[in-house]
Amino acid sequence: MRIISGKYGSRRLKTLTGNNTRPTEDRVREAVFGRLGPYFDGGIILDLFAGSGAVSLEAISRGFDEAYLCDISRDAVRVIRENIADLGVQQQTHVYNMGYSALTRKLAGQGVQFDMIYLDPPFEHGIEKEAMKLIIENRLLKDDGIMIVETVKTDEVSVEKPYYVEKTAVYGKNRITYVRKEH
Repeated sequence: MRIISGKYGSRRLKTLTGNNTRPTEDRVREAVFGRLGPYFDGGIILDLFAGSGAVSLEAISRGFDEAYLCDISRDAVRVIRENIADLGVQQQTHVYNMGYSALTRKLAGQGVQFDMIYLDPPFEHGIEKEAMKLIIENRLLKDDGIMIVETVKTDEVSVEKPYYVEKTAVYGKNRITYVRKEH
């Protein structure tokens, strides 16, 4: 696994061994960031099921100002911190070893909002619906922000107004759904 583009392009990232996490593949990250625009002028990303931190670190490499990374696994958080240290981006990152519901409430209490929220929960649990509900209830997504949900390709993501599914794309076994808020 590597950073695809930007300031840290081609830098290798560590991942957990075994089947406890499922890192977002390089080609999926490349497609997501290609669709959003190759480079960014600032912004804040929330990666609720961060795994190795690859999505958030890609965003930092491409110009995001800050990344909030969360994973319930201590081993995943250890790998995330190692990747952050290897890139030297400690000042731009906030790492949480907790569940997604606790973090969404904590961030709402701090009044933090995000330009991009990436959800890549474990596929077999179907928790993306609950995570999306908490994000919306706690107003964590900026009005002009985007929420990107990675699921197994047979799962359809649905939202209620004022949110809408802007686009979906399938890459191998994965479906990527782009969600925005109507203005």
